[in-house]
Amino acid sequence: MNSCSQITNFLSNEYMTPQKKYLFIVNPISGDVDKSEIIEEVLNFASNKNFEIIQFKTTEADCSKEIHELYELHQPERVLVAGGDGTIKMVAEALEEHDVVFGILPAGSANGLALDLNLPDTIEEQLEIAFNGDFIAMDMVEINGLKSLHLSDIGLNAQLIKNYEQGNTRGKLGYALQAITTLIDADEPFSAIIQSHDVAFECTAKMIVIANSQKYGTGVTINPDSQMTDGKFEIVILKNLDLLIFGKIITGNMPVDKEDVEIISTDNATITIIKPVSFQVDGEYCGEVSELKVNILPGKMKVAIPEKVI
Repeated sequence: MNSCSQITNFLSNEYMTPQKKYLFIVNPISGDVDKSEIIEEVLNFASNKNFEIIQFKTTEADCSKEIHELYELHQPERVLVAGGDGTIKMVAEALEEHDVVFGILPAGSANGLALDLNLPDTIEEQLEIAFNGDFIAMDMVEINGLKSLHLSDIGLNAQLIKNYEQGNTRGKLGYALQAITTLIDADEPFSAIIQSHDVAFECTAKMIVIANSQKYGTGVTINPDSQMTDGKFEIVILKNLDLLIFGKIITGNMPVDKEDVEIISTDNATITIIKPVSFQVDGEYCGEVSELKVNILPGKMKVAIPEKVI
């Protein structure tokens, strides 16, 4: 293995055959969150259950090849992921050809998927779900060939993410600082043509969200009727988004007024933007785009959930 990985095997009792084997992938630097407690809790939980843990620490942006090779070698019962949405997506894409159940341990700067799955706040409850919980086969969205787990967008929020990634301050303070810059430098609303199947129309917006779920990582509900297992995504058009409202959205302090929003539910769409705008996928800036080709990937990812989450 190259510098991308650090691999350690943990057995609760070297003289006993473990009941089950789990691959545990942790991003030690995501969200500036100390993962040592999470790692300790995972190992203690596994030890008490006589499970074997293969621990893999990601130290670079993309460790897909190494993760795929580890899965092929060990054939684990489940794959546990400790990190943010970016880490979860990387692991899911690395193993998309396999029938895998993922257990999520939210520990990043953006944990939007965990919010949408209604995962509990305590590590003890999270571990019980990750190791043993029920699961759903959730949809993913493909946008210009990129996979999206929950929320992607063009416009104001994507520009904020670009500014945040280029800044030096992380966490909520970093977002707050970059929000000020983004709002001051914000462009005028952009025009877009949205075509879904045989229907096409033009709109003007500050943001257009491609939503597979309900909430941003801040907790604000942007797409209230979304279900991640219905074979559809929503196009959320934010038309009248002034600076005050945007500030409240990114800090999770209020829902979006329905009068300022139009929502289209579909399984396929093309969005053409008259002038290129900023684009982000699950919290990662992806450059400027003038066209988005979007389609649903039904039941693409199996993920452990609390009971009656959806």
